[in-house]
Amino acid sequence: MKDLLTDKWKNYSLHHFQKDLVSGVIVGIIAIPLAMAFAIASGVKPEYGLYTACIAGILISVFGGSKYQIGGPTGAFVPILLGVVIAYGYEDLLLAGLMAGVMLVLMGVFKLGSLIKYIPRPVTVGFTSGIAVIIFTGQIGNFFGLTGLEKHEKFIDNMKEIFLHIHTTSLFSIITAVVCLVVIIVTPKIFPKVPGSLIGLIVSTIVAMFFFQGNIATIGTTFGDISSQLPDFQFPEITWERIQRLIVPAFVIAALGGIESLLSAVVADGMTNSKHNSNRELVGQGIANIVTPMFGGIPATGAIARTATNIKSGATSRMSGVIHGLFILLTVLIFAPYASYIPLASMAPVLMIVAWNMSERRQFAYLLKLKTGDSLILIVTFLLTVFTTITTAVIVGLILALVLFAKRMSNLLVVSKVLPDHNQEEQAVQPYVVNDAHDCPQISIYTVEGPLFFGAAQLFEQRVMESIHYKPKVLILRMGKVPFMDATGTANFTNIIHHFQSNGGLLLVSGVVPELKETFKKSGIADLIGEEYFFEHTGEAINYALTEINYNKCLGCKHFAFHECNQLSRYGELKKETKVKEELRPV
Repeated sequence: MKDLLTDKWKNYSLHHFQKDLVSGVIVGIIAIPLAMAFAIASGVKPEYGLYTACIAGILISVFGGSKYQIGGPTGAFVPILLGVVIAYGYEDLLLAGLMAGVMLVLMGVFKLGSLIKYIPRPVTVGFTSGIAVIIFTGQIGNFFGLTGLEKHEKFIDNMKEIFLHIHTTSLFSIITAVVCLVVIIVTPKIFPKVPGSLIGLIVSTIVAMFFFQGNIATIGTTFGDISSQLPDFQFPEITWERIQRLIVPAFVIAALGGIESLLSAVVADGMTNSKHNSNRELVGQGIANIVTPMFGGIPATGAIARTATNIKSGATSRMSGVIHGLFILLTVLIFAPYASYIPLASMAPVLMIVAWNMSERRQFAYLLKLKTGDSLILIVTFLLTVFTTITTAVIVGLILALVLFAKRMSNLLVVSKVLPDHNQEEQAVQPYVVNDAHDCPQISIYTVEGPLFFGAAQLFEQRVMESIHYKPKVLILRMGKVPFMDATGTANFTNIIHHFQSNGGLLLVSGVVPELKETFKKSGIADLIGEEYFFEHTGEAINYALTEINYNKCLGCKHFAFHECNQLSRYGELKKETKVKEELRPV
């Protein structure tokens, strides 16, 4: 609340308030039908959606990390909330929402907001598109006026219900739904600033009241009248048994709420050239989801489309989000009873348009055309979202993304045996110089490029071990292009050191970056190798290595891997001649 009162309000003027007032009212008008539609789709009464949009909308604007964020019930939550209501009931949904709020606050306190950037785009597009399919197909029954339908958690079961009850199709519902759909599509083209969903609901409701009254299901006939009174405060009953039962659904709600709210904040940043506070955003979302269930509201998060509309309508501060919530509250107090006349067939096109807009069809098609690992992640996440649960989809999608990432990163690792190129002026070490006739038997030099992590560490060990089997006296590892090493890489590197040293070899390391050197110190590798065997440049390591080799083995060597080999080989020949002369000397 402090930031609401102090966040740049010194420069806040009447002109700014007028712009926030207009944008807040516009977003409020858009949010009203959506809030009721999302509540109905989630298996609860429409007024609970209105309470959520009002209370959570105000709290998210006040305490959130983006001053343009508009919060409330969203389509992304529909499959999850519906599943909770079917499995546990509305009362448990409230407790799950409160628990999710606590989790979100803790995520913000422990600064987990930045983790959003580690969720791959194919995963978010995959589950968002899957949710869109679930929402769209979930409204087929209301669009056609089917009766006797039972709601299920699984997509296949819901499709079977539609097929089994298709004979109950109502022509009145279809006409009403088509009228609403046409108005929603046409209105923005004629009146760009008028919310088509609200006009569609009003026009189709009037048509149904005059021509189909008594022949079509409405909010009132299905859920009862919507009260124009404020919701009562009621703290959910908390027991250890309920907490254990709802811990997984609560975590899913918190995770998805955090992801969507932060994505919405990122979109707002892109549209306004601003910078949101991701951890504060999670705290704000958490506070909203803790308070809202105490007034009967369902879980809420940042709404990307409404936030974008808020910005396009000229919002300048958090006040627009607060006005949006107050406008919905005023609407509930004055016009709530009239919402009971809205046909369910009118609500169906509203959600179908939402599903169509959130499907990210262009991004889906683009990722599909790439025909890469990202395409596989997209398809798997999408199909699992539709046919199993979003929890399974996201977990499997992230695991698959991690596996493919590890494979790509492992391909970046290059371990090359090298020697100085005497034909170059700077005599840089190169892999193409090494061959059977030009390879020092006593000194092996390897250039290691890329991260040494679990996906590549084994390759590194195998490649270096090939040289160790020849039992060189000195092994030089050039590690200037190794950015980091994880626990697996550390273990494999330690194996190399132990194996090489146990055979009497000497290991030298050159060019280690400070971050990797710190890892060596913490893991004990630096002590195992010996501080005196770390060199800044490869040339220094080679010079030291040449002082440690067995000169007798240079006798007759024709590899001439180093410039010094000429002298060492001649030294060997001189020693041989001296030995022969001594043997021939008469006693």
